[in-house]
Amino acid sequence: MESCQDREAITYRIATEADVEQIVEIENRAFTVPWPAEAFYQDILTNRFALYLLLEYQGKVAGYCGVWIVIDEAHITNIALLPEYRGRKLGQTLLEKMMATAKEAGAKTMTLEVRVSNLPAKSLYKKLGFQEGGIRKRYYTDNQEDALVMWVNL
Repeated sequence: MESCQDREAITYRIATEADVEQIVEIENRAFTVPWPAEAFYQDILTNRFALYLLLEYQGKVAGYCGVWIVIDEAHITNIALLPEYRGRKLGQTLLEKMMATAKEAGAKTMTLEVRVSNLPAKSLYKKLGFQEGGIRKRYYTDNQEDALVMWVNL
């Protein structure tokens, strides 16, 4: 698998209503319980706290990250890559870009939930400085799996 040493092939942009279809495609391929399109339309069109960042690789939308920034706290709602783009450090670059974007917007901390069984994601978050903060019991509706709450100071 190639890595993303090819940094000039990566661009970022803020998602708009026109991007929801692509976001939903990624969402459906990445998660067992994907968010519906309506949730993304709602966030992008009416939620003044929400921001969705797209990662384009070689001109194609390969992933996205959503965040709600409320006062000085950023909460990652979702982060996902198309399966064929995983293993290239694109998720790491996307999260690093979102962390920088949230900090520029005034966030001092960032939080997220992750399945307790999702070892690759937990490893990435720890690599970027996230710490374990607690457990949300039976958080995931598909299998009642617990979520690990993680946070980082920006």
